[in-house]
Amino acid sequence: MKILMFTWEFPPLISGGLGMACYGMVKALLSLGIKIDLVLPTREEVYFPLREVNDVDTLPTVFIDPQKQVKYESMQFHDSIDRLEYIGINRRPESYFQLAEISRYASSLKQDYWFTKTVTTDEHELWTQMINNLIGEEDLIRKVQEYTLRAERVAKMLEFDMIHAHDWLTYPAGMLARKISNKPLVVHIHATEFDRAGGPGDERIHKIEHAGMTFADRVIAVSQYTAQMIMSRYRIDTGKIRIIHNAFTIPENAVLSKDRIFQGPVILFLGRITLQKGPDYFLDMAQRVLQTHPDARFIMAGTGDMSRRLLRRSATVKLKNRFLFTGFLNRKQVEKVLRAADIYVLPSVSEPFGISPLEAMAYGITSIISKQSGVAEVVKHAFKIDFWDVDLWVETINHLIEHPEYCAKIGIEGMREVNKIQWEEAAEKIRQLYSSTLAAYIRNN
Repeated sequence: MKILMFTWEFPPLISGGLGMACYGMVKALLSLGIKIDLVLPTREEVYFPLREVNDVDTLPTVFIDPQKQVKYESMQFHDSIDRLEYIGINRRPESYFQLAEISRYASSLKQDYWFTKTVTTDEHELWTQMINNLIGEEDLIRKVQEYTLRAERVAKMLEFDMIHAHDWLTYPAGMLARKISNKPLVVHIHATEFDRAGGPGDERIHKIEHAGMTFADRVIAVSQYTAQMIMSRYRIDTGKIRIIHNAFTIPENAVLSKDRIFQGPVILFLGRITLQKGPDYFLDMAQRVLQTHPDARFIMAGTGDMSRRLLRRSATVKLKNRFLFTGFLNRKQVEKVLRAADIYVLPSVSEPFGISPLEAMAYGITSIISKQSGVAEVVKHAFKIDFWDVDLWVETINHLIEHPEYCAKIGIEGMREVNKIQWEEAAEKIRQLYSSTLAAYIRNN
């Protein structure tokens, strides 16, 4: 079986939660014999034909333009990173706001790929809605437009059995590829606009999400929490929703031993500094815990739209060097802070799953996670607290600091648990979903 897969994140392009989830998933799917043509938001028009497990690290590359392919093959590169940067893979998350902008929008899609003889009025309205919400001037919207138009060319030139699209940025591409190829579409919900914005958020994004889920043949939700969100907020038919939890596979070259960089206890927040992740609650916790344990260090690792506001606030309350902002971290830097941390905190307001707690637990870090997260459904050896209950978060952190042996014991138990939450099981469920979806599609068409 061959899958055309669209995703916005993939290491080394971006190694956030979505990127790491796709990496582990693709690697496990390849081990099951599934072939994948991967499409990323690169500067150059390329795709990545993944056939072997090792391909997820080397990312073999094919240019859509044959002349550029010849030029690419004749070039000499210093290393793999040099090669990937040539085709427009940037390791900084800001890259998808900065990559090439385009001026031609999606009007051609209306004309070329609306097959009136095969659609209903409802489907026509859905398609039109998606196109209309791709019109905008923002850099990100422009990049999504460019990516969607690339899907047209890829879908025409490649042979595949099914389409798999991850999160809203790729849903228009998945929908277009489905219309061109007449192959079934699976969309994968890693987060919704309601999660990211803590409410309705951007109406255009919400409509694109709704169109993608409605247009798809199957919808994968990463947790029961997410499935409920999809049903209640997007009114998606429950019959097409399948719950497949994420997992975490420890990189083969990962160094898990502790590396203390501070004498006192280290409490870590690792993720995007956005409303969804609850970083302001983390700052509240720090302010109160430091009153009792002034030798503690709080590290906020990541970047996001709330970074500057929280930086100013931390300065106002005079936390000084007890509260540290790292900014964006590459993979090696992430591993360094994980090795230094004693306690991991995820106070997310709404978290469809949450890969980073599994990663923290893999490093033996005692984790405290929001009850409003999908990962809370799959782990037992972690403290689970309502995101808004700052009193209980503070009480728990203080208790763990004051009882380091107990803290270490919970960390070891968590490490053992997460070692059993592997991508192989999730990949087998996805493989079965592919097979059943394809069979149903063939019967009905």
